[in-house]
Amino acid sequence: MLQKFGYSQYESQVYEALVSSEESLDATAIVRASQVPKAKIYEVLDKLIEKGVVLNTLSGKKKFYSAVSLDVIIKKLSLEFEEDIRDLQSYKIKKVSQDDHVWTLKDEATIIATIDELIQDASHSILLSAWNTTLEHYRPLLEEKEREGISVEILTIGDLRTTLENTSTLHPMEHHEKLEPSQLVIVDEQSLLFAGIENETWKAIKTNSQPLVKVFTDFFYHDVALTYITKKYQEQLLEDETIMRLLTRLRY
Repeated sequence: MLQKFGYSQYESQVYEALVSSEESLDATAIVRASQVPKAKIYEVLDKLIEKGVVLNTLSGKKKFYSAVSLDVIIKKLSLEFEEDIRDLQSYKIKKVSQDDHVWTLKDEATIIATIDELIQDASHSILLSAWNTTLEHYRPLLEEKEREGISVEILTIGDLRTTLENTSTLHPMEHHEKLEPSQLVIVDEQSLLFAGIENETWKAIKTNSQPLVKVFTDFFYHDVALTYITKKYQEQLLEDETIMRLLTRLRY
């Protein structure tokens, strides 16, 4: 129950046993109800008391324990979380010189938050390629950056309603074999992040390596060019089986 919030498995088991009980329990009863080893029970109870999660009292020569209500715990965790966020917001980051390492990222939420940060920090240019459903998340920030005078160019896979001036739209063909979700952002011709799905999990690389930035910039404009060519000459291209086969194998 409480493991997601930094509590140990034993602490979670003891709290759950106490909060589920209609009456206070002594250590022996807690061992039976929680399945926590007898040798560990007093250590775990002391930690929970210190954390303000468990109450204790002395009745005769025996100690009894009771859980703080779940509603109070939820408020306690919320307050602690808000305080931790404030601490993070006030933390002063020491800027270090950028390197050319290629860093790997996992977890979709982390990747999206990192792209948000890259876009927010852009000072003169943003290139971004992604599927329309993903771009919808970035759209308000991109439009804001364009209003600030930042050059924004996007390639969207599927239609996207936006005020952005430099928008290229690819409409996938029915038999696109290699077309799959990906995200590419290049900021200020200095930083890039490329993300794709591997084994049903989002993974990404992030780097300031200039050779890679240049390669992925070419990659972006290669896709934009192919999008316009495919759109303008689609009827002629569809008639050529060799070109059609090659186009439908492109990843974009």
